[in-house]
Amino acid sequence: MDIYQVILYLNNSLLVICALIGILKYKVLKNTEKWYVYYIIFLFLIEAAGRIAVNFFNVKDLSFLFPYYVAGDFLILGHLFIRKLTLHKYWYIPVAILACFFFLDTGIITNEVKKVISNIVVICFVAYALLMEINNTKIEDRFMPVDCLIFFYYGLSVFVFFFRRQLADFGVEQAAIIWSVNNVLCSFLYVSLIYTFLRLKK
Repeated sequence: MDIYQVILYLNNSLLVICALIGILKYKVLKNTEKWYVYYIIFLFLIEAAGRIAVNFFNVKDLSFLFPYYVAGDFLILGHLFIRKLTLHKYWYIPVAILACFFFLDTGIITNEVKKVISNIVVICFVAYALLMEINNTKIEDRFMPVDCLIFFYYGLSVFVFFFRRQLADFGVEQAAIIWSVNNVLCSFLYVSLIYTFLRLKK
């Protein structure tokens, strides 16, 4: 088993643990914080659907899941940060429109580009939330470390996309290294969520 597979299995194991702990801690979360649980459960369901499709139905191409992943991921995080930043409810309209655009196959742009656009918007939301907390010391955000990891993970994903576009002739080993780095940071995100969930009290 190569290092890429080890990191992938570790990443998936952390995702399962994170989802279970999030569910167990659901009752001690504030209304806005519950969206972190919805987020991690959604990621778990997408990953589980992919595994089931491959192992039980011998599906070779999982690209059909990508629109669900991009649109759902964006919709949940968009809703989360609109609530966290107490933005006007009108903000839900552009978020919903963008989520529909990411889900529907319009043929205008590829799924990868949609994911990049989604990540950039999420990064803007997270950056604004972090700046607000830095500027206002009275704000006590129990999920600030998680937000920092979301910022870095989604930022790295955008960087990986452009890096791959510039070096399209990557071999299998080089591509595996890049995705391993991406998965390692994703694992840090899951660890930060696990740690935050475990230390929460009513």
